[in-house]
Amino acid sequence: MKLLTFFLFPLFLFPLTSGAQNCTLSIKGNVADEGTGIPMAYGTIYVEEMKTGVASDSLGNFQLNGLCKGEYHLRFNHIGCETKTLFLSLSKDTVININMHHHSELVDEVMVHDHHSQHETAASSTISQETISEVANKDLSEMLEQMTGVSSIKSGAGVSKPVVHGLSGNRVAILNNGIAQSGQQWGNDHAPEIDPYVAEHISVVKGAGALAYPGGSLGGVVLIEPDEIENDPHLHGNVNYIFQTNGLGHTLNARLQKYDKWAAWRISATTKVIGDRSAPNYYLTNTSKREYNVAAQLVKHISSKWEMKLYYSLFNTEIAILRGSHIGNLTDLEEAIDRDVPFFTDEKFSYTVNEPRQAVQHHLLKLESNHIFNEHQSLNLKYGGQIDNRKEFDVRRLDRSNLPALSLLQWDQYLEGVYKHFFERGKQLKTGIQLRLTDNTNSAETGILPLIPDYRAYRAGAFVIFQEEQNKLLYELGARYDLNYLQVVAISTSLPREIERHYHTFHNYSASAGVRYKVLPQFKLNLNLGHVLRSPEVNELYSAGLHQGVSGIEEGNRSLKNEQSTKAVLSADWNVKQKLFVQLLGYFQYIGNFIYLQPEDEFRLTIRGAFPLFTYQQTNATIGGLDALVSYEPIESIKLVAKYSFLQGDDVSNSQPLVYMPSNNLFGSLSYSFKDGERMKNSSISINGKYVFKQTHLNANQDIAPAPEGYFLLGASIGTTFKIKNTKLRCSIAGDNLLNTVYRDYMNRQRYFSDDLGWNVSVRLNFEF
Repeated sequence: MKLLTFFLFPLFLFPLTSGAQNCTLSIKGNVADEGTGIPMAYGTIYVEEMKTGVASDSLGNFQLNGLCKGEYHLRFNHIGCETKTLFLSLSKDTVININMHHHSELVDEVMVHDHHSQHETAASSTISQETISEVANKDLSEMLEQMTGVSSIKSGAGVSKPVVHGLSGNRVAILNNGIAQSGQQWGNDHAPEIDPYVAEHISVVKGAGALAYPGGSLGGVVLIEPDEIENDPHLHGNVNYIFQTNGLGHTLNARLQKYDKWAAWRISATTKVIGDRSAPNYYLTNTSKREYNVAAQLVKHISSKWEMKLYYSLFNTEIAILRGSHIGNLTDLEEAIDRDVPFFTDEKFSYTVNEPRQAVQHHLLKLESNHIFNEHQSLNLKYGGQIDNRKEFDVRRLDRSNLPALSLLQWDQYLEGVYKHFFERGKQLKTGIQLRLTDNTNSAETGILPLIPDYRAYRAGAFVIFQEEQNKLLYELGARYDLNYLQVVAISTSLPREIERHYHTFHNYSASAGVRYKVLPQFKLNLNLGHVLRSPEVNELYSAGLHQGVSGIEEGNRSLKNEQSTKAVLSADWNVKQKLFVQLLGYFQYIGNFIYLQPEDEFRLTIRGAFPLFTYQQTNATIGGLDALVSYEPIESIKLVAKYSFLQGDDVSNSQPLVYMPSNNLFGSLSYSFKDGERMKNSSISINGKYVFKQTHLNANQDIAPAPEGYFLLGASIGTTFKIKNTKLRCSIAGDNLLNTVYRDYMNRQRYFSDDLGWNVSVRLNFEF
């Protein structure tokens, strides 16, 4: 027995000693603000497998001890921040640095696109994924409105486009997962065909620091960026549901992802069903909407230095246009503009999408290859293919309403190659080439002369950007050249009808320079200067007919020239003891040959009804403004935010104001964040108000109706997150226009016919596993 014990005892001792040795590992790290880099004190770091955690110290440092080898899910929380998760396969002592998204409302928050550089000179602002999921029942443009200096131009309920520093449409480029969004972007009634749920962050880059992106982005660039698939071999996902009272709408999204051995993958699907919206005193008859979307993402790491990505999305929507905006004769049209209640207003609610309506289907396919040669050099190759099928249906006689009045099919092919070189001492070079072919055709099934002609556009662009950072100073220089060749096949507007062929060649040169200087650790200045040229688009040159979605007849101008924009942006940021943040951003832009849509003092009667006339004109213009933000946290759980946007646009050639410039506005909010409990996390309550001033910088003869009065909107929200084992359930309620204010917005083209939306309450549920 003694001999047996002598031999067996080491065998029993071995697992105990080996376990003791393996459970001495540690994870050290630091938690900092993603926007400012300031350490975040007293955040919680929770290890799900151990059911325990620690808090970061006053410098944001933390340490987890006594860990065994194995797989761990870490969860990082801080008051006022979205929760961040991290998966680790632990085999040795590990050091990590965590950046948490905190002050998302900042006007010129630092954008991080390259892992080597954490700074850029272009002003920008960002919406986080948590915010996106809570307002995803709204349009993309409505989401962006919460950013200072960003508004939207609307064509009724559910149809809007972003306006950045007074510019919109073709002047604001939208990149969907790195691919320039292609479709009928020329129409104010053509909302971007993008599902917000696919994005981790939605960013707006203001100023001239957007030369790396295709398109004449005089106003800015909107970046729709999905997040990287986390290196976690377990299946994760979330389900989002939103119910809204105005329109009795339902929005449902589901997302799954996993990092498998063969590849990392993610799928997302969204459906929206919204009925007739309502103004404070009546239904907006025929304003319902349906939307069905799906997206899939695949990532394959060929080696440690080579990565391949495949992405596909399908966007389907059907949007009803306010029936009262389509009038049969001139007398009724003039009366409709003066009416308090639109024609054809029904007292009954409906989910039916009737004529006039739009039906849009958009496909996007992207293939991307990232190759890192060494720690200094990398090459990114990208292909994007898009198909956009848009049909617009009008109220037509003889049971012909089911035939589209506008039917456009667009194919777009895009190629890009970007080379990056990171030198020593903070120097960086980025250069690229972009090729694009767009083919746009009308369908003969309409039986109507097309609003815009068939065309084929060939575009080639090249850019170079150099950046250097030295202690407190960061500067950036960039240049870009674009060649645009346009082939147009049009039908003559005069009788007898003939086929006309037109050819246009445009050369665009752009340049920018930016400087960021840290005067003090708490104070920095940012200056950006840029000169950008933009070619006129096909709709600006050749529009000829009824633009159904905005209820107006539009006429193009074939003699339009390149727009030439020179813009200066100056911003200053103060950060006082992590309690007070003050940001000021001023800008001034001169645009030679500025193209704009002028409302004429004329109504036209057609076989499709009576409509106001709008013509494309060109002038020299200036746009200047100021964005201001103050964020104050007297104590850690209370935050006060105030924002103000001032903008003025002038036609300097004719000494008169520019039309369709956003009104000045003021926004304020007060929020309180509760301390995390054992089960309830990220609990908060907030109240907000927005005042939009009357657009007084406008002459009486510049519009077919006077600018509406200013208005105030009151909103509020409350929400919390329940922790249920390894899952989370986020519950929130938010209200908009809680005072049921009757108002009309100057930037809404439907203001001629109806009031804007009345009160709305949204109930939101988000289940994450």
